[in-house]
Order: sequence, then C-alpha cells, then structure tokens
Amino acid sequence: MSVRAIRGATQLTADTREQMLDRVAEMVTEVMTANGLEVDDFISVIFTATSDLVAEFPAYAARGLGFGEVPLICARELEIDGSMPRVVRMMAHVETDRARSEITHVYLHGAAALRSDLTKVRSVPDEPGSRA
Repeated sequence: MSVRAIRGATQLTADTREQMLDRVAEMVTEVMTANGLEVDDFISVIFTATSDLVAEFPAYAARGLGFGEVPLICARELEIDGSMPRVVRMMAHVETDRARSEITHVYLHGAAALRSDLTKVRSVPDEPGSRA
C-alpha cells in the first residue's frame, strides 16, 4: 500500500447549510467512487472553503458519511482577487494500491473549470442555465 493525496473541489450556488452538506457529501462520495475507496482507506482530509461560505463546516458532511474516526480539519482558502467564489476544496490522504498516475481527482459544478490541466480528472460541470 502507498499513501496518495487526492484533490477535489466543488462550488456552491448559495451559502446554505443544506447545500454545503449536499455538495461536500457529493464530492467526497465521488472521490471514493472514482478511486475505489472506502472510509477505512482515508488517513486524513483537509477541507478549505472560501471566505464567503459560513453556513456550515465542510467536515460535518464527511462525518455524516461515516468519517467519525478519520482526522478532518477545515481551513480558509486564500482570498485572491478574481478567484472563484463559494468553493470548497479537499485534499484527502489515503492508503491505496493505485499508482499516482491512476488517482482520479474530482472537480464538481463550477469548480470543474479549476483544474483542466490535470490528465486524470472526474469533472461534473453545472447544468446549462444553472446559477454558478
């Protein structure tokens, strides 16, 4: 087994507790599915959120998925002029047999535009006409 880091990001359309919980749970679940992981494979997860998100802690959504014994931490994203609003990012450290080149990073909704440079990405953009 190797230790690998997996990135993910999602964008919320509104700063509500419900959307924070839904979008972060979706992101964590997609990371797990795309990389064949179970909760026990996670060593730790770092979540960051932009300063315009204050309705709920992103880690609370992971707790609801069974991450009760996995160390989780939340932090603020840097406030850079012109950066994308309402974004939650994650960096998960996992144990896996996959090579670094086989890891799939997950970018959802508006955040799908953040890392188009990565060669192995599962991105899900928002539907046309949805508010981003």
